Amino acid sequence: MNVCLPRFPDRVKPLIGLYERDVQKHSVHTLVFRSLKRTHDMFVSDHAKPIALDEQSFKMKMAVKMKTEYRPVLDMPVLKEGRDKGPLHASDSYGQPEYPLPDNSPDYLVTGTHPYPSAPGVALTADTQMQKMPSEAGVHSMALALPPSQARQEASRTAASVADIHRHAGGAERSHPPQHALSLMEGGTKSSGLVPRKAPTMPKPQWHPPWKLYRVISGHLGWVRSIAVEPGNQWFVTGSADRTIKIWDLASGRLKLSLTGHISTVRGVAVSTRSPYLFSCGEDKQVKCWDLEYNKVIRHYHGHLSAVYGLDLHPTIDVLVTCSRDATARVWDIRTKANVHTLSGHTNTVATVKCQSAEPQVITGSHDTTIRLWDLIAGKTRATLTNHKKSVRALVLHPRQYTFASGSPDNIKQWKFPDGNFIQNLSGHNAIINTLAVNSDGVLVSGADNGTIHMWDWRTGYNFQRIHAAVQPGSLDSESGIFACVFDQSESRLITAEADKTIKVYKEDETATEESHPVNWKPEILKRKRF
Repeated sequence: MNVCLPRFPDRVKPLIGLYERDVQKHSVHTLVFRSLKRTHDMFVSDHAKPIALDEQSFKMKMAVKMKTEYRPVLDMPVLKEGRDKGPLHASDSYGQPEYPLPDNSPDYLVTGTHPYPSAPGVALTADTQMQKMPSEAGVHSMALALPPSQARQEASRTAASVADIHRHAGGAERSHPPQHALSLMEGGTKSSGLVPRKAPTMPKPQWHPPWKLYRVISGHLGWVRSIAVEPGNQWFVTGSADRTIKIWDLASGRLKLSLTGHISTVRGVAVSTRSPYLFSCGEDKQVKCWDLEYNKVIRHYHGHLSAVYGLDLHPTIDVLVTCSRDATARVWDIRTKANVHTLSGHTNTVATVKCQSAEPQVITGSHDTTIRLWDLIAGKTRATLTNHKKSVRALVLHPRQYTFASGSPDNIKQWKFPDGNFIQNLSGHNAIINTLAVNSDGVLVSGADNGTIHMWDWRTGYNFQRIHAAVQPGSLDSESGIFACVFDQSESRLITAEADKTIKVYKEDETATEESHPVNWKPEILKRKRF
């Protein structure tokens, strides 16, 4: 089938081509926004204008509201109680219609029981006293009027009129500005403006003596990544990126023993309080149990699919919990080496894990920014805390209170067990927080990737000291970093594991007093985020 197309004369063709080029020059996106701008310019003069109140619509709305919400009380009997005052009107400052208040609403006058003179310094006599003692009838009426709240409730139950309903129904739609807020007394009289509530302030923090560096221990050939103190407080153990585990004398700082067996960085160590065992984990996916009587590995716990970043021992049962880059935490039976539970639910690396005897018995923090509280028996999540906005790399449990803290680059947060209710934020340590430690005196320590240590008062969240120790001679300034910190069993020493391949030991300054190191604290208004 042949289709005949129109033929244009040669002089028209250039004009058609010019028109097509002009149309193609503008995309649909440009044309839509050009139309939006024209619409905006057309109505810009009406922007933010209030909608005119239609009296008929308002009356209709009030009628519907009365029928739907106040139908049961529209026909109730009215409390008969005379009053000599003129009719009052209810109105507001926004030009809404005024509704007369009923004359039959109760008004009680409670007279005082103690007369007072007419002015300061004037003797109190029968002629100068401003307030007469109530008569017997007045006392009787006062007894009937008290307690006023009960009388007012009875009146509100029986004296509901149409005007009352109009007044209360319209109140929900009209918000009064705070400067016009008046409190109605129980007798129906108006008092002075409400006193603004005082803003909450931070309580004064407990004074803590400052901490000072008193020992630096060298010996590792790589970053010191983990640290643990044995229950007898005689020695402590460290794990390093040089693939060794070293045991040090706590009193002198001398090296006692080196253990080799891991083939990659040792990321976690823990000493058992129930048996002579040391547990370690590393980036080689291995979890080992060392018998410290023979200084040999006696058990391996196989199952993690990637690097194991941390571990913790349950305080009352023979259970070991490890966390890994494979986004799981695993619960192991220490004796049988069985994988009792695989705690799955995190969507990224699980960086830290803590155990306790009370519920929840296992707590994990992850790079997916969440903290999970686990039911150890069921192997399932009890609660997920999503308040943090960045990776959670550190957790610490308070030794005496039923609370814990979590560390993240956004801030440090305190929580309450068992449900993980939020307590407060500790803001100011603006770095990647790798480790947290707390002692019974309420000193919270946070160690960060940039080598800074912040000391906090646990109760108030006051940052009372900041430390940035110099790196070991021969190291770069960029090798300043805190990977782990822990208090010894006496809680008088703080041991830190650092990126300059050293272990630093801090103690309280025994010469410091509250006068020489006062708390630089002002009762500032709390502006902490409550989420």
